[in-house]
Amino acid sequence: MKRTASAVWNGDLKSGHGNISTPSGVLDHTQYSFATRFENGVGTNPEELIAAAHAGCFSMAFSMILGLHGLTAESIATTATVSLEKVGDGFSITASHLDVTAKIPGATQEAFEAAANAAKAGCPVSKVLNAQISMTAKLEG
Repeated sequence: MKRTASAVWNGDLKSGHGNISTPSGVLDHTQYSFATRFENGVGTNPEELIAAAHAGCFSMAFSMILGLHGLTAESIATTATVSLEKVGDGFSITASHLDVTAKIPGATQEAFEAAANAAKAGCPVSKVLNAQISMTAKLEG
């Protein structure tokens, strides 16, 4: 399976602008710029998209691992926070932190934590990120 996305950039770094598109149409010439990446401009940015991918990937992986143990989540809510930091002469994504709250009928705290940690380590997006990945996980009663 292969997935694609495309980006077009026009102009210099600070005053230029670009757009990102996906064949599914979910992103259709979605605007991004220096301001959306390093300031508070309107639009998206690569780090926001990586955070969305990590949150979605983790949630699905968590659901799969729970299923392998006979558990089904009523809900899994995940927020990923990706850190972009100045490193040397450039920038690097240095971390992704997952905040997870899940409602899983019949789950013990131990089973919840084991499944969450397995999903954090095993999700394909976690594997591709060369950054520290941390997590705060809360099982709702």
